[in-house]
Parts: sequence; C-alpha cells; structure tokens
Amino acid sequence: MSLLKSRRTGYYLLLVAVTTVFFTLLYNHGMGAWEDRPQPLYRSLEIVFQTYTTTGYGEDAPWQTPQMNLLMIGMQLAGIGLILTAADVFAVPWLRNALSPSAPTTTDAVDHVVICEYTPRGEEFVAELNSRGQEYVIVESDVERATALHEADNRVVHGDPESIKTLENAGVDRARAVVADAADDVNASIVLSAKEVNPDVRTVTLAEDVALEEYHRIAGADSVLSPRQLLGESLARQVPTVVTTVVDDGIELGNDLELVELSIETGSELCNRTVDEARLRERFGVDIVGVWVDGDFKSPIVPEIELNEDIRLLVAGEPKRITALREEATSSIQSLSVQRVLVAGYGEAGSTAADVLAETNTEVTVIDSEEKAGVDIVGDAREPAVFREAGIDDASAVIVTLNDDTTAIFTTLIASDLNPDVDVIVRANEPESKGKLYRAGAAYVQSLATVSGRMLASTIYEDESVLAVGRQIDVVELPVGRLAGRTLVDADVRSETGATVLVVVRDGETIADFDPDTFTFEPDDEVVLAGTDESVRRFETEFLSGV
Repeated sequence: MSLLKSRRTGYYLLLVAVTTVFFTLLYNHGMGAWEDRPQPLYRSLEIVFQTYTTTGYGEDAPWQTPQMNLLMIGMQLAGIGLILTAADVFAVPWLRNALSPSAPTTTDAVDHVVICEYTPRGEEFVAELNSRGQEYVIVESDVERATALHEADNRVVHGDPESIKTLENAGVDRARAVVADAADDVNASIVLSAKEVNPDVRTVTLAEDVALEEYHRIAGADSVLSPRQLLGESLARQVPTVVTTVVDDGIELGNDLELVELSIETGSELCNRTVDEARLRERFGVDIVGVWVDGDFKSPIVPEIELNEDIRLLVAGEPKRITALREEATSSIQSLSVQRVLVAGYGEAGSTAADVLAETNTEVTVIDSEEKAGVDIVGDAREPAVFREAGIDDASAVIVTLNDDTTAIFTTLIASDLNPDVDVIVRANEPESKGKLYRAGAAYVQSLATVSGRMLASTIYEDESVLAVGRQIDVVELPVGRLAGRTLVDADVRSETGATVLVVVRDGETIADFDPDTFTFEPDDEVVLAGTDESVRRFETEFLSGV
C-alpha cells in the first residue's frame, strides 16, 4: 500500500490541517486583542507555516504580551512534533522499503521445479527438493510473503501464477516441472498458462475436491494428486475393527517380505513385556525397524522398552512370520459388537474416512458445522454437548479432520476429556502441530503437508518410488548414489541418517538377506529405505545430493 493511501498518512494530514486552522485563528485573534496589531487572516496563516518550517517570523517579532509569547512557544513545540511525526510517517517507511531486500520478479534457473503458491504442503515439498539438491522457484503473488521467503534464502519470483508473463519470468520454458498448489479453479488456470509457455513441461496439480480432478486433466495437467482422500483412507485404517484387526495391510517389499505397523493389544501375550523379553527376532524371525512411543519414532529401539497398548511397532519379515507375530500381539478376547466411531469434519478427508469405515462393522456418526448430506450431527466440534449428543461415551475412536489445527487441538482435548479411553485420530494440516496434538491426547496424528510432500516427490522424481505415502513412516525406493562401492557397515547408514535399509534391488531382483559387513553396493543398485521424513532426507542429502 502506498504512503498516501495509508491510514497513518491520513491521520497525520488531518492533524496538520486541524492544528494549522487552530493556530491561525488563535494567532490572528491574539495579534488584534493582545498586541493591538490587527492583520489579515492570510498573514496569520503565513506566520503559522513560518513557525512549522522553522524559517523565522519576520516583522511580527518580538511580541509584547505574555499571552502571545506563550502562544508562540506552543506553536514552536507543535511544529517540532509535526516534523518528528512526519519523519516516522514518511521518511522511515520510505527508507525501510528502499533498504530492505525485495522479492525478485525473474530468475535464471534451469531444469528447476516451479512451485505456484507457497503453502504448508509446498513447504514440505521444498524440504524434499533441498535434500536432493534440486533447484526450485516459488511463484508467490503476495508481496510480503514473497519478500519473507526471499529473505529466508528461498528462490522466489513475485507475481501472479496465473499470468503467462510471470511464468515466463519464472523460467517455465526451462523448467523440469510445474506444481500448482492453489485453489482448484486457480490450479486449472495455472496449468493452461504453463502449457502455453512450454507445451512440453510436466504439470502436477493438487486437487482439494476429488470431483474436480477431471477438469485439471482437461486443462492439461499430467498428474493430479488428491492427498486429502489418501489421508482420509490412512486415518480410517488406524481404527481397529473385526475386519481390519490391529495390523495394517503390509507393504510388499519384494519376494516374501512385508513391512507392517503392529499395535499391541491389552491382554495379548506380548503386552507388558519388554522387547528383550519378547525376543521377537529369535522367536518369529522378524526385524524390528523401529517403534512409536507417544507419537515419536525411535530407531533402533532400546531393549528395555515395554510393549503395551501405547506402543506401535514397525516390523519387516515374511508374511507367515508376520501372521504369527500378529496372533501373539492380539488379545484372545475379541469383541464382535458393532463399534462406534465419530468423525469430526466432513470435508474430503472426513468423508473418505467415513466411507472406508462404513464398509466394516463400524457405526459411523459424522459431526460437521454445516448441514449437508452425510452429516448426522450439525454443530461445533469444540462444544462438549455436541460430542455427548453424538455418543462419545460409548465410542471407540474419534477421527478429527478439521481445516484449522488450533480447532483440531481443542477438539482433541475435549474428546479425550469426555472419554479418556477413546482413540483420537487426527489430521494435522501443518507438521508443527503434531507434537501439540499428541500432548492434547491424540493416539495417532498424520500430517496433510507431509503426505502431500511425499506424493509430490514421488511424482516428480522418476528414480524415487514412495511405497507408503499415507503412513507415519516413509518407505521409499531410491538409487544408492554415493553408497556404490561401499557396504552398510562402512557407510554407517543407520547411525548417520536414522534410516534403515530393508532390501536391495539389483537387476530387477530383490535381495532381502544380505550381510551388511560384506555386501557391496553397485552403481545401478536401488535400496528400499524405511524411516521418518527427516531420516530419509538425511539419506538423500548424504548420498544423493548433487548425484
């Protein structure tokens, strides 16, 4: 906003006008009544401005009466005050704008990824790109946000992402791909503009509404991703039912090898035993990749960790061995009664979760602030009375899929307080909110931004295959990069990165049983990694950046 249009400028000019009129009338009256030297009004106005500008008073000085001298002192102080105020209103903002860095409007990047609009999802994707040493350019329409990103050492182009000129300035004609992460209608417009600048550039869009995916493709999008739908399915899978049990569907890693997340049920043979006492590797022949404790993933695990209902294991092994382990992790007493699950928020993720659960032996009650098809209780999820009406007292789980993390945190607190035994499963819009949601009582939290970042990375990079997008953990297939010619022990991958190499893919064949001390990686090998977002990025930075 320009200085002349700012509110502070308006107030300042009004102050100057009011004080000028006041002092002009008072001075004109004083010269006639106190000094016995009447004069025209315009002459008094001139004296006021001479005072304000400190240029002198000419023939009117000196004044004989105390009243006029006091008036002149007041005018002089007012003039100094107006000058100092003018410096704050005009000079300081001008200097700040002149000296502060501004976001550029062009870039010379080549073979880069153009990200149109910067969101929490884009922030996660940028972290993925940085870990691979991939050039990128963010096109941001908001000048303040663009400047802040520029000051944070991000490569930014300020401009309208729908504008052909802006996309030309962002180097779309030289880009590797264009990612559109705005509203659905804006994304379609971005794709059309990008294809006009460079018909061969790869375009990827994120769809808020699955029903509108088709129109993104009609506009020319090469890939359309729906992270909200995938996240809804992932959240629904966290609710144990007679159909889904306590173990997620395994992630196939190759010949007779799966990776699964396994919960420990109260009353099972494994419950309340330490990892050392359970001897899972010796008894079942499975590898424990890591364990979730209060939402934090720990790898490798400490043998003294006690296995209980708050623990969730990540294990790899043959399907039959996983089945044997699952039987021991499951309570012998199984309830066959219909379970009640509450879904708070009926957007894309919430409706998908409700649809998935409806196919099991689960009674689903949907809460939303708007009355629409599929909603059972209309009300604010932050009100305890709404949850009581929905039947939280006998619910086994609550799935929270709200658009605002602050609201989701408060809703989690309420649900956990009303029913301490209920499992609260939450969608976080930003990764930074996960810790607060766990502290508020959530049993499971999945970040929309994290899921989106994984999906985008898997789509953009042809050499990266994400095997588990909607999970708490990353399972990705990557080239070995600088691991070639080395062994796992030599590279110390797990200690250096925190990621675990599960299998090696060589010439299309999966190698699961290899000696980490002697097995040497070849340049064309690929590895399947399991780890957190941070650990996988550390692996990419350590072994793939710049390759």
